[in-house]
Amino acid sequence: MDEPSTSSQITHVGEPQVQTPTRNPSLNPQAFSTPSSARSQLGHDAPKPNTPLTYQKRKRKKITNTIDIKQEATEPIAIAEPIVNNNLGDVPSHSSGRGRRKKTVIINNSSTDNSGNKEAMVAHSVGFPVDSLTEEEIESSVVSTVGGTEQANYIVIRNHILGRWRDNVNAYLSKEQVMSSTPIQNKNLVSSAYNFLLTHGYINFGVAPAIKSVIPIQATKGSVVVIGAGLAGLAAARQLLSSGFKVIIVEGRKRPGGRVYTKRMEMGNIAAEADLGGSVLTGIHGNPLGVLARQLSYPLHKVRDKCPLYQPDGQPVNIEVDAKVEEAFNKLLDKAGQMRQLMGEVAVDISLGTALETFRKVYGVAEEVEEERLFNWHLANLEYANAGLLLKLSLAFWDQDDPYEMGGDHCFLPGGNGRLIQALTENLSIYYEKTVQTIRYGSDGVQVLAGTQVFQGDMVLCTVPLGVLKSNSIRFIPELPQRKIDAIKRLGFGLLNKVAMLFTHVFWGAELDTFGHLSEDTSRRGEFFLFYSYATVSGGPLLLALVAGDAAIKFESMHAADAVARVIEILRGIYRRRGIDVPDPIQTVCTRWGTDSFSLGSYSHVAVGASGDDYDILAESVGEGRLFFAGEATNRRYPATMHGAFLSGLREAANISNAATARSIPSKVERGLSKDIQSYAALLADLFRQPDLEFGSFSVLFDPQSDDPKSTALLRVMVGGTRRKGNDNSKSDQQHSNKLISQQLQSHFNQQQQLHLYTLITQQQALELREVRGGDENRLRYLYEKLGVKLVGRRGLGTQGDSLVASIKSARAARRPISISSPFKFGN
Repeated sequence: MDEPSTSSQITHVGEPQVQTPTRNPSLNPQAFSTPSSARSQLGHDAPKPNTPLTYQKRKRKKITNTIDIKQEATEPIAIAEPIVNNNLGDVPSHSSGRGRRKKTVIINNSSTDNSGNKEAMVAHSVGFPVDSLTEEEIESSVVSTVGGTEQANYIVIRNHILGRWRDNVNAYLSKEQVMSSTPIQNKNLVSSAYNFLLTHGYINFGVAPAIKSVIPIQATKGSVVVIGAGLAGLAAARQLLSSGFKVIIVEGRKRPGGRVYTKRMEMGNIAAEADLGGSVLTGIHGNPLGVLARQLSYPLHKVRDKCPLYQPDGQPVNIEVDAKVEEAFNKLLDKAGQMRQLMGEVAVDISLGTALETFRKVYGVAEEVEEERLFNWHLANLEYANAGLLLKLSLAFWDQDDPYEMGGDHCFLPGGNGRLIQALTENLSIYYEKTVQTIRYGSDGVQVLAGTQVFQGDMVLCTVPLGVLKSNSIRFIPELPQRKIDAIKRLGFGLLNKVAMLFTHVFWGAELDTFGHLSEDTSRRGEFFLFYSYATVSGGPLLLALVAGDAAIKFESMHAADAVARVIEILRGIYRRRGIDVPDPIQTVCTRWGTDSFSLGSYSHVAVGASGDDYDILAESVGEGRLFFAGEATNRRYPATMHGAFLSGLREAANISNAATARSIPSKVERGLSKDIQSYAALLADLFRQPDLEFGSFSVLFDPQSDDPKSTALLRVMVGGTRRKGNDNSKSDQQHSNKLISQQLQSHFNQQQQLHLYTLITQQQALELREVRGGDENRLRYLYEKLGVKLVGRRGLGTQGDSLVASIKSARAARRPISISSPFKFGN
């Protein structure tokens, strides 16, 4: 069903892109009382009092966090304290503003404060904290010691490199060019920052001729099989080629792009390009797809704010009623956010829909017929934003990605996003119409079985949608870890469909990009509730009608002719009142993403019982650096977006490169233990579920082979998060998951600052540290000043730390019966 026929009624596939703007809240002082500090605590702008027929360019109204600052200060964050700044480095929370730098490097002796600020803003838009290291950087050991002047200088250099390349994304920025503008005493930091940014795909990525010219002619680092030619697979493949790998892509469809699909619609001399899948570039600041557009000299069209709404009979919505309901709707979201903070762990098992409906009844919102229809429109828009029914959306974590949203305008790409896909496929080896049934991975490599064909390599990257993983249509040998299987089950994967209609002319006018329609029937609130005008970007008179929520599910079985007839009925009800005739469309396309065997849905969301952790778990590699995963559902920060999929591909290209490098280095300890970042992270998370010692933000694992007080112990310190309340002695992964979710509820908007840092001490020192009074600040002071140790990232533990972790892992495994699957071995 991938390539439709040219008949006037066409059924096709649908939509992975979610973040349409929500309408701007108007003012209604009689709604509810919300603390005035709620938004300022989070850096959220207060609602702008625009006219009610405009909307803000945000994917949805955010639930604000109202954690009491005084209570939060009692938690062992302590990172804003001088003792921690000196020894852990410049990693304060953004609200504290207390990061300290000493003797910061000056780039080229001509950099002004403004240029430094600009570079810091660029780094922030890409996802870096402006004054601290990411956990990814700490794990990559970009500095010798976390904290101090070296880290401060590294950050300045890192931001400078990012800003310099973003100024001219068509050029390949070499290390030598950066060296030439940096003081000689900082050459090592330049090398560290440059290598990190290059390897992890933050610079020199994309499709510019200068970027493509550096791809090695011969592969030198092994072979990778990429499953899926969507944005994640294409991004990873290009990055791996640049790193010297041999790469092939196996794709089930007849075309590249996956859930990003631009279909050319034409009849006679009228034609247009319709984005049936991912459509909106959300937040152009820092967006890597915006970088691709710049490299290709493709202009972008800003999605205009004006979005009028119409009643079921075609009458415009009353402005005053619209203002009242919209303000009330946003207040309900704020109330739901406050409620989840008060409910704690209980909120994990409650849906956002249940909370909103409860508050609607309690406060008597939208009791009149017209108000109820408006309220239902907002609910439909929320279901569109999340590709899921509100009754299945997690109250606790439905908006866990909001702190990471990219700023800037939301844009359409004239000619469709398929133009980006075509550019990314250039010179890639893609095998189309190869449906993968089995993935085998073992110590000697991987095999991907598609029908009668077998594709072999050193490593495999699986980028299939979450819906396909949920269907179990791909067999993994050995079976995936239970941890990952559970995450796949917990995460939600919803549905959005479209009807694309090509007309003879633009009867709806060229001044709008969007307009909405209310439904009389609550159960059909998401049926053709929003229209996208593509007339300014598609090359022809093209209009798209969106179907969300429960209506999107029912739409899968609706006959295409009936669906089109219903849309035309709605349009005629709106425009005939204005004396405008609505002609029959000359060609239509109806999407069916839910029954498309290569997607089985549209995009992911955090369902009831799930959390943001599940995105991270889905992203973890398995098989000690043999099997990797990418795609929007593996990106905790940017799920359900096109740029999230693309960035996940760049991320996994770096992880694959690191795993290959680690495998090539002989080691006396378990191979890949400290080099495969994600596997090592998962291993440490599992081991620290049952620490031998736990107090405040500190957890300790002892050497299982020795009771000597002088034997080595592994200490973990949680920085920037909420303290675990007591030991976790749960008997199942699910119980453990619930406790972690409960913790997340109290640090929901602090995820950007939460880090785990480590060091090695003796058992005796750990016991002494526990007895230190005065809280975690005094313990940190004792750790630094009395014991003289520094905290490092996971990869900074060295061989002694790796040996200890391997020993603890082995001892834990020996305690319980295990099922061992023989690793897959390749024949000649």
